[in-house]
This record gives sequence, structure tokens and C-alpha cells, in this order.
Amino acid sequence: MTYDPVLLANIDKKDSHTLPVYQSGGGYRGLRRALEDMSPADVVELVKQSGLRGRGGAGFPTGAKWSFLPKNHPGPVYFCVNADESEPGTFVNRVQMELDPHQVLEGTIISCYATGASTAYIYLRHEYPLARRRMQAAVGECYAAGLLGENILGGGFSLDVHIHVGAGAYVCGEETGLIESIEGRRAWPRIKPPYPAVEGLFRKPTVVNNVETLACVKQIVDRGADWFRSMGTPPDPNDPRDPGSFGPKLFGLSGHVNRPGCYEAPLGITVRRLIDEYGGGVWKGRRAKAAIVGGLSTGLVTEAEFDTPLDFSAPIRAGCLGLGTGGVIVLDETYSMIDFLHNSCRFFAHESCGQCTPCREGTQWALEMLERIRAGRGRLRDLDLLREIGETIGIMPGTTICGLADGAAWPIKTALGKFREEFEGYVKEPTTV
Repeated sequence: MTYDPVLLANIDKKDSHTLPVYQSGGGYRGLRRALEDMSPADVVELVKQSGLRGRGGAGFPTGAKWSFLPKNHPGPVYFCVNADESEPGTFVNRVQMELDPHQVLEGTIISCYATGASTAYIYLRHEYPLARRRMQAAVGECYAAGLLGENILGGGFSLDVHIHVGAGAYVCGEETGLIESIEGRRAWPRIKPPYPAVEGLFRKPTVVNNVETLACVKQIVDRGADWFRSMGTPPDPNDPRDPGSFGPKLFGLSGHVNRPGCYEAPLGITVRRLIDEYGGGVWKGRRAKAAIVGGLSTGLVTEAEFDTPLDFSAPIRAGCLGLGTGGVIVLDETYSMIDFLHNSCRFFAHESCGQCTPCREGTQWALEMLERIRAGRGRLRDLDLLREIGETIGIMPGTTICGLADGAAWPIKTALGKFREEFEGYVKEPTTV
């Protein structure tokens, strides 16, 4: 089935980042419709009906998240756009902000209208200078055109948007760490509850949504909930907690493929089809060995598991943390799993904020054991200790405040669980590097 992109429909146009080009393709039509024909509650209900789930990693239903805001609060209500795309293997938000920033802004304005927010902060990672310039220019164009500021389009709704640039920490992608950073403090995630919807930025009700999620909101208002639900995978009848996986998704395909890039497809496309049809297959005529399904923190699937659908449920059944951000990294048959896990442990040990002892110590111990294994001094017992670390740190065992430790754990668990023979062989006959 042929799929025509909507989230990436504008990116190949000349000057796609400018307001005139965006409006020539129907840009801000959805915002006008929302302000003229819909109440904030109508927009929230539409997003609920669509089944939109957050694209930032957790996959929480967006409309339900908005509904957690306290009713009749005197305000202000704040809105934070999570553009701190720090997950290794993920770059789809960068493409959106650099080449189609107004789609992100339109989704932001509509979402702020729906939630009653009067101020929005776009939290952007420091390493995205072009995205920063493009987003800041787009914000300026919107103010000049009456799409931001007081009484937007004469509809009585007012909104101010600010670009806030972070210093480049992975943990800032966690919503409360992001909030702490905006407030000028070290980005240590907060203990929850209270959740941001009740007490967030400046201790006021706050919504935090990902860049791609907000672009989907714009498309839902334009095209309707039925259109959004016409693609994806329905709820699992055997799992009452599965609300389904609907709508388009951006996938950042990288690693050992012939055509790495940002691709759009309906949720539920298989890993194999994404690699073969979009990525042109594995490079250099080699075979694939494994793939990271949704960013480094989600863990690995083996080549035999490449028929796993990329939705919010199937990667979990394949032993991974989840769909994550959709950053698919392909590893060919020559790539060492020891090198993969060493790189993973080194990243998470570096990025742990140190607030929680299991994460601070566990990630460092894992790194030290991998360094010893790579140096030819590993013991088989180290593999069991690594697996124990993977099973005992993180929110899911209930030992840490945020999910960074879970992100560190799943590469360990999937690599050791699916490639144990390779690790044991290396320990017994090491090749020092």
C-alpha cells in the first residue's frame, strides 16, 4: 500500500521553513478552524477520539494527559514543547524543526488553546543551532502575522512562545528534568507525584508534549480523528491496557543501511520493511545482525525478529522497552555486540544525573565491567552481574526517580539475553582492543 506523507509533506519545498510557503499549502488552516469553530474542550475531545499517543517515548495518550489539568484553575497554565532530542539514534524532531517549523508551531498553538495555556516554552537542545534559528525565525513570523501574541486571529485567545536552549543533557528529555532546567536549576528529575499537570513549571499546572506529537495534533485538527485512526494497529483484544497504536510515525533510520534518513510511515510497519523498502537494505551486501528499534534505550531485536511491527506494543513482546522515539539503528553481521554494549554503557554512565544511587552506581559498574571484558580480563561471572544490574535498576523495579536507568538496562538485558554466546565466546577467547 502506498503511503503519502503528511508530517513530512512540506520538507522538499523551497524555503519550506518560511511562513508564506507553509501557508501556501494550507498552513494555519487548522488553527483558524479551532479558534473559530471549536471550543478548547472540543479540541481535547477530538484528540482523545483520535487515539494519539505521545511520540516522545512513553506513548501515553495525549488527550488523557491534557485532561489531568485541574479544572477551573486560576492559572497561569504553562505548556512545554520537549525538543530536547537526546536519544542516540533519534533525529526526527531536528528534521521537523529545521525544515517545517511552522507545523510544530501550529500544533503548539492549537494545543495551548485546548489546554488553556497562556505561555509556551520550546525547550531545544544546544546542539541544534539550525533548528534554533529556524524556530526562532518562525516564532517571529507568527508574531508579525498575528498568529502569536494578543487576540490571535481575532479569536480572543492569546499566547506567548519562548525558545529555551538547554545545555545538552540527556536527562533533560525527562519532563520534570526539563522543567527544572527551564527554571534555571540543575536538571534533576522530580519525585512524582505531584505530576506536572498539577504542579509543574513554576509550580503551576503544566503540559509537556513532544515535537512530533504536536505536529500530529495539527494534522488531526485538519483531517479529523477518523483519518488518524484509519492507519496503525488496533488494540490487542487480549490486553485491556492496550489502547492501540494509531496514526503516522516518523522513523529515524541509521546505522548499516544504504539510505539512512528520516522516513514517515503508518505505525505498525515492520522493522524488516522499514530497512528494506525505505532504507534500501543493509549496506555493502551484508546481512543484518540486529537492530535497535526505537533509540538506544529500547534495546535490540535480532534479525530473526525483524518482522516485529513498529507500534507501541509489539517491541515489548519482542523483549524491548517499547517503541521509544522510533530511532531504528541497524547493525550488520560484522558488528561486535561487545562494542555495542560498551558504547551503550559508556553513554548512560556519562548521562546519569547521579541523583539515584542505583542508576549512578549501576551504570558505572556496568561500564567498568564492559571495559574489563573488552580488555581481555572478563569473567563469565561478569555477564551474570551485568544481567543483575539490568534487572534491578530503573523505575520498573521501583528504584529510581526517572527512566534513565531503564534506558540503561534494556540494552544490557537484550544484548546479553539474545547474544549470550557471543559474550561468552569473547570472555573465553578475548580479542583485546
